[in-house]
Amino acid sequence: MIGLTNDNEVSKEFRPFNQMIERLNRTYKASYRPTNGFDNINGANYDLALWVAYYNSLRPHKYAGYKGLNEVEMLNGADNMPGKWQLLIFLGQQTILNLQNQASA
Repeated sequence: MIGLTNDNEVSKEFRPFNQMIERLNRTYKASYRPTNGFDNINGANYDLALWVAYYNSLRPHKYAGYKGLNEVEMLNGADNMPGKWQLLIFLGQQTILNLQNQASA
């Protein structure tokens, strides 16, 4: 991308994708800022993984009929957002335990 106008063919073709990525970055930065950073890479990776799970599975998207982009069958049983978060955190904990077991084996 060159500048803010579509002065070349690349800008004309890819401007909409660039705008989507920039919007995604702003959305993530807004949720990351209150955390004040992390003291290690594992905490940052876990936070990013939870945020991506939220963005793709819980956050309503206008172009998806105000539903999440990806349906997680296990979350359908939860009646409210806190219940869905508890299930997502549980799934994340299970993933961490599986990775730890694989590393020790």
